[in-house]
Amino acid sequence: TGKHLVQLPVATNIKEFFSFFKSPDFSAINNPDVYIVAATLAIVASLETLLSVEATDKLDPLKRSTPTNRELKAQGIGNMVSSLLGGLPITQVIVRSSANINSGGKTKMSTIIHGTILLLSAIFIPFYLNLIPLASLAVILLMVGYKLAKPSIFKGLYALGWDQFIPFIVTVIAILGTDLLKGIGIGMVVAIYFILRKNYKNSYHYKTEKKQDREVVTITLSEEVTFLNKGSIQLTLNQIPDNSDLIIDGSQSKNIDYDVLEIIQDFKNFTAREKNIKVQTLNIPEIISLGGH
Repeated sequence: TGKHLVQLPVATNIKEFFSFFKSPDFSAINNPDVYIVAATLAIVASLETLLSVEATDKLDPLKRSTPTNRELKAQGIGNMVSSLLGGLPITQVIVRSSANINSGGKTKMSTIIHGTILLLSAIFIPFYLNLIPLASLAVILLMVGYKLAKPSIFKGLYALGWDQFIPFIVTVIAILGTDLLKGIGIGMVVAIYFILRKNYKNSYHYKTEKKQDREVVTITLSEEVTFLNKGSIQLTLNQIPDNSDLIIDGSQSKNIDYDVLEIIQDFKNFTAREKNIKVQTLNIPEIISLGGH
């Protein structure tokens, strides 16, 4: 039946074809629901494009890197033009990109030819396009999806550890169980949890050694030390043994949060003196303590 086939409007002449284009209706410009839908579409389209760009770059046999900012700018301009003509939102889709790559496409000309063929087909042979069963298109999507999510990919991510595998599998399940936007949102929350967890654990490197009759403890801070690391660093400082030497090295750090600097300075000025700990700081900036901060 017709509902199981592709359904494109068929124009009998050029004038009728241009009648399919609809100008924007600005009467709803004060309706807040319009802006909610617009923001949702912008987020979904941008996320889908960024994910497709990353996947496409991995599929590219030449291993080129797509400039994401330029891609999003082009998408934004394209969406504005499309909406002014009554068209649907534009986004990069991995199905088309992977089809181009698998067919041997290597330059942007493949995309231009692809779009030109679609336009000419919609203008001149819509009747024949309407004979294509939707089931055939579904099979193509399934095949492309299988190629992009081969079992080897799941196996590879599992081998990288739970920090990589759990956010991945949660995102996949969430997308299948809800929709693209909600699934990505759930996946991002899980991924952020693991990032914060890793950052909390790996904020510094701890080394202890014996020199003469004193124990020497070296704490090397990581590149980014945030307020989330305050608790673990405070606990480590409190466990430094009495009558020892402590070296706190911030040479590798690009950013050390004020709260962390404050506990280091307080430890150096007060706790270390009480426990007879000699503290040496390397590339740790001095701060003005705010007392009750």
